[in-house]
Amino acid sequence: QVQLVESGGGLVQAGGSLTLSCVASGRTFSTEVMGWFRQGVGKEREFVARITWSGSGTSYTDSVKGRFAISRDNAKNTVYLQMNSLKPEDTAIYYCAAATWPVRAASAYSYWGQGTQVTVSS
Repeated sequence: QVQLVESGGGLVQAGGSLTLSCVASGRTFSTEVMGWFRQGVGKEREFVARITWSGSGTSYTDSVKGRFAISRDNAKNTVYLQMNSLKPEDTAIYYCAAATWPVRAASAYSYWGQGTQVTVSS
């Protein structure tokens, strides 16, 4: 079992920045692929970014490339999502999740946090 707790969400103006954190406990964190997903009101949950066990392999959805950066600190059992140049369309609940393999499909992620709200005002 892996327990995930996100933090760092909030209200920010367009063009601003936020850093989300996700602390993991339970099974060895360093063996998990970690991903960030988001779900806006009335929208389906979508993949945002993921990072492999070693931290060397990252992947992003096109809409956040160049603006968001995912990273992890295995010593702290924490994964981060640095979000810059935020846009109103980034408004959503952001979830971190853990998987065994480096994929984008939400169905492949076995463990999920409760989510943290990010609101970007125009």
